[in-house]
Amino acid sequence: MAGRWALAPAEDGGVDVAPLGPDGLPAGPVRREADPAEAVRSRPGVTRWVWRSTAEVYPRLLATGVRVERCYDVEAAETLLLGHEGRYGEPRSAAAALARLRGGPVPPDPPQRPAEPGAQSPLFEPAGVPLPLADLLAVYAEQQRRTCATAHPDRMRLLTAAESAGTLVAAEMNRAGLPWRADVHRAVLHDLLGERYAGGGEPRRLAELADEVSAAFGRRVRPDLPADVVKAFAQAGVKVSSTRRWEIESVDHPAVKPLLEYKKLYRIWVAHGWSWLQDWVRDGRFRPEFHAGGTVTGRWVTNGGGALQIPKVIRRAAVADPGWRLVVADADQMEPRVLAAISRDPGLMEVAGREADLYQSVSDRAFSGDRAQAKLAVLGAVYGQTSGDGLKNLAVLRRRFPRAVAYVDEAARAGEEGRLVRTWLGRTCPPAARTTDDAVEEAGIPVSEAAEEGADGSRPWGPGYASTDARARGRFARNFVVQGSAADWALLLLAALRQTLADMAAELVFFQHDEVIVHCPEEEADAVVAAIREAADLAGRLTFGQTPVRFPFTTAVVECYADAK
Repeated sequence: MAGRWALAPAEDGGVDVAPLGPDGLPAGPVRREADPAEAVRSRPGVTRWVWRSTAEVYPRLLATGVRVERCYDVEAAETLLLGHEGRYGEPRSAAAALARLRGGPVPPDPPQRPAEPGAQSPLFEPAGVPLPLADLLAVYAEQQRRTCATAHPDRMRLLTAAESAGTLVAAEMNRAGLPWRADVHRAVLHDLLGERYAGGGEPRRLAELADEVSAAFGRRVRPDLPADVVKAFAQAGVKVSSTRRWEIESVDHPAVKPLLEYKKLYRIWVAHGWSWLQDWVRDGRFRPEFHAGGTVTGRWVTNGGGALQIPKVIRRAAVADPGWRLVVADADQMEPRVLAAISRDPGLMEVAGREADLYQSVSDRAFSGDRAQAKLAVLGAVYGQTSGDGLKNLAVLRRRFPRAVAYVDEAARAGEEGRLVRTWLGRTCPPAARTTDDAVEEAGIPVSEAAEEGADGSRPWGPGYASTDARARGRFARNFVVQGSAADWALLLLAALRQTLADMAAELVFFQHDEVIVHCPEEEADAVVAAIREAADLAGRLTFGQTPVRFPFTTAVVECYADAK
């Protein structure tokens, strides 16, 4: 039973399964089995399942108590390969890959299923007619050929395996959920917002602040309508182009203080208020729908629930079960450590390998002990702050760490010239830098200057946004090689941690960018802390090879998520 097996859902609700040989072709008969869970459960020796999509199969398997050790997600692999070939954004479904292989018309990807608050994903996501096993394996074999044709096949294989592992982790976290106390959440909302009024209108505190804003302007103003606020300021002789905090907090006007407080509380009310609690918390768990690799950089997203933007005050409701703890781990100074590893700069690798604080070590070498200046310089190099003081800081870094700065400088040039830019493992940034919201913001691309943010903090651009500004593309590419490589490392961290936790009661319940939360019995907390440390070290070696760079975590064992920071 050992080795790889392929699995494809059939129209009758069953599955077709077959063992695979080294060439990726069936090494035995294809069998139709009525029960997908039993098909997997009866083959405990299988080391990797090849299937179209983890989201199509794995949630139902988990619901029946079946855990898969490893998988190969064909559609996740297709996304990575399309990107590597400079075709990011083309349809990524297995059906589209098959059409390309056979020279037929390529169908568009099915629309993403809307998030269903509090619900678990079904076994088979609606994605058209199931792909027969023979067709799935034809796509799989072609993907193996395309992988061998990449610049670094071993790295691409590792990236594909890591991305597939991420889909397993995401499905398991979706099922586990983050422990959540609805009573605590309601108490927090009452403390912040006051009583709720009948009919679903603004709660008492927001209504009071709205009255204060109106009183300050001397007329009725709707603080939830940016255009109304901008007009009110203009009538008061104050010119502002938006109601963003950074623009209005320096304005000398009595409306500013209540307006800023209103905006903060309004965002909480809209994004994580009573309606959110009713929609997304069920049976003591917050269950957002995590999607691995949801952005061009490889960072994760959630399909509803706003899990990656939970305000600290709302985190007070994330409370471990009785007798259990939350182990909250934050990667320390990830960007410069990843930059050291991918650039192979001897000086920065040596600094990143010390036990001491990295920014302090950089400051001692290049900025006369000014840690704040050193941090601004390093992050400026990564995020593209190359004017004013940023240019001066970059010059200092270039003298001390020439290979590190040259690495991101070359990425920026490639982005400006429309060339492909890749992470260490081969995830690829498209020439037009088409990104999702967080990737744009990570790179500091100045596309939001003429657009007002929504009340919930949303931006007016979405997936598929394409910047036509060459310099902005360069800034994004500069950031991409670091943030994308960090995302690749994080996938391997999750895969290693998941493997260790498989023999424990502990469960992964949350992940965002550089933070991991494990929910575990109190007696397992020390073992979980050690497992996170060991997984980080292993992920560093697997991703970047043997380097002196360390990837430490700041870890807190707490009952309440808000107490971790």
